[in-house]
Amino acid sequence: MPVFAAIDVGSNAMRLSVGSVNAARKMSVLENVRESVRLGMDVFTSGTISEETMENAIDAFKRFRQVIDLHGAQWTRAVATSATREALNRDLFIDRIVQESGIEVVVIGPDEEARLIQLAVEERINLKNTLAMLVDIGGGSTEITLSSDGKIISTESFKMGAVRLLQLLEGKKHGEKQFNQLVREYVDATQRRLKKEIGNEKIDLCVGTGGNIETLADLRREVLGREKDSALSMEDLDTLIKKLLAMTFEERVSQLRLRPDRADVIVPASIVLQRIMKQADVKEVAIPRVGLKDGLLLDMVQELFGERKSPQRDQVMASALQLGRKYMFDEQHGTTVSRLARELFDETRNLHNLTMEDRLLLEVAALLHDIGTFIDMGEHHKHTLYLLNATPVIGLTKAQMAIVANVARYHRKSQPKPQHDAYRVLPSRDRVVVAKLASILRIADAMDNEHAAKVSGFSVELRRPKFLLRLEGEGDLLLEKWALLKKGPMFEEIFNVKLVIEE
Repeated sequence: MPVFAAIDVGSNAMRLSVGSVNAARKMSVLENVRESVRLGMDVFTSGTISEETMENAIDAFKRFRQVIDLHGAQWTRAVATSATREALNRDLFIDRIVQESGIEVVVIGPDEEARLIQLAVEERINLKNTLAMLVDIGGGSTEITLSSDGKIISTESFKMGAVRLLQLLEGKKHGEKQFNQLVREYVDATQRRLKKEIGNEKIDLCVGTGGNIETLADLRREVLGREKDSALSMEDLDTLIKKLLAMTFEERVSQLRLRPDRADVIVPASIVLQRIMKQADVKEVAIPRVGLKDGLLLDMVQELFGERKSPQRDQVMASALQLGRKYMFDEQHGTTVSRLARELFDETRNLHNLTMEDRLLLEVAALLHDIGTFIDMGEHHKHTLYLLNATPVIGLTKAQMAIVANVARYHRKSQPKPQHDAYRVLPSRDRVVVAKLASILRIADAMDNEHAAKVSGFSVELRRPKFLLRLEGEGDLLLEKWALLKKGPMFEEIFNVKLVIEE
């Protein structure tokens, strides 16, 4: 049976999970290992990982290596999150780990972290036909992900992880009472962002992940005498917080038998969860007891057996649509242009010779090409470039998002030029893709010039050097035909054809 190993390099601890897959492709966990290496203690105060912490991390990875070899794992993946992302010396840190242990660590962003955690959650909880809010409270950050019918529609990372709060607010200097009040005020200061992320949506299901939330579920059972530890109600959370606040750090260790590296962060973590639940108006959080490392294992299995779609179109388009709505775009125009662009892509395969991945990038760029109007109408194509470079679409890599942003930027005005910074830094192949996709997008955008979806369809015929285009739809379509002639030159130049609008 194939054996996999997944490593989560977190801000509060490092975790290894080794699992095997049977003939039915079901995962069985063989061993879990946790190493208490708190990267966030260094990074969130000094910005770098100290030599002592680096040595501890290397020792932890050497022990991970022994466990991996003991189980004969054929596939290993290690990912790092908030603390490593922010460490100024992260490249040195990653290099030393690979030199000492032979394990390469990849730093991932919040969007990829959210995708992997949801992958793990879906194995335990049915998310179909449900608007779910996934809350992951880590050491460095708290991720809030909204999932509709099993697809991520948005994810937001808040810098209020438990270790970060401990270091940022200098919990050990202020005394616990004052520190806990500072935590409340700090978390409350994010209420506007929380409200913007959650909005007025009625959350059907709240799911909590991370070691702190799991510990709260354990305390619910052990301290409050509840039967199950797979859920936590708001009422029980309020009771636990009161009890935790009344205890010193030493009492949490001795009476609640919490590890020292859990006893100091459990209070800020519980306050964060309490505030999020109140903002979302949820009465209970489900706790599936899975996390990033579990998602990593599942992701490797799907990749090995060819079950992983990369990127997943439904996921990508759902996230892109949510992004458009965030910036209050013209949804009818965006979806119309996206459809027309996709159809034109399919009808011109012999011209562009691009891939299905490029087709999806065109769909996203076409859907979101006007979101820059949220900032300003006059130069909205440039603002669209900025927004798309700054905001991830779940399921797309940074390189793919760079293509999307540039394609959308060139839907109007200037064609791509070497002096344009965002275009110049692209790899040569990507620059060619951008030029081809942007020329197709210009034609699709022109076909909906009035934002009225008058063009229902079209037909094309290539008779070199002529490219014949006939529009189908409502009325005489004079404005659409005029717009096609105005926006057609880039298409003509890129594909070396003469665009002819047939009557």
